[in-house]
Amino acid sequence: MPTDSGGSAAGGPANGSGVNPPIGGSGGVGFTAVGGANRLNLLLSTGAWQPDPWVQRLPRMLDPMGVRSHVAASARSAERVIQANPIHIAIVDLALPLEDQTAPDDEAGVQLLELLARMPVPPPTVVIKRRRSSRDDRREIAAALRAGAFAVVDRPNAQTELESLLEVLRRCLARYYAGRWPNGHAPPTPGN
Repeated sequence: MPTDSGGSAAGGPANGSGVNPPIGGSGGVGFTAVGGANRLNLLLSTGAWQPDPWVQRLPRMLDPMGVRSHVAASARSAERVIQANPIHIAIVDLALPLEDQTAPDDEAGVQLLELLARMPVPPPTVVIKRRRSSRDDRREIAAALRAGAFAVVDRPNAQTELESLLEVLRRCLARYYAGRWPNGHAPPTPGN
């Protein structure tokens, strides 16, 4: 079950303009895109040392809705993505390794959270928990929320858990961008 930070939206729209066209819709994300200019950039970090089906499915699910997913398999890779692209929302896997091709116990998800928090306009973050004991879980959740995470969720393993993650992303958009595009462009329309 997701854990929200409960804090208010800090920073407003990532472009600082304060005026963005609405995404629309009330039940789901509510927008559709086909082109590349009017896209929301999502950093999707994954610490899986073996293929993780949700990491492959999520970008395919979000792409038609106007979300460009930038997948990073290490903290170094995530840093390169951040330097090359404006990031509007980040999904941070706490099991993320520091370097590409490193051992699964070399985790740097917390360092990525700290890097995101130091950005001039930190993007809202959704944290994917590691599989640990409930005592470690409580510590991780508390640390992630202190670092400014919007929500902390379990690693999605089933379709229902993936749908829960999508709902958290929808709430994140609603809170941080007031249901509007963060880049100031009009949302794409179907068929364009």
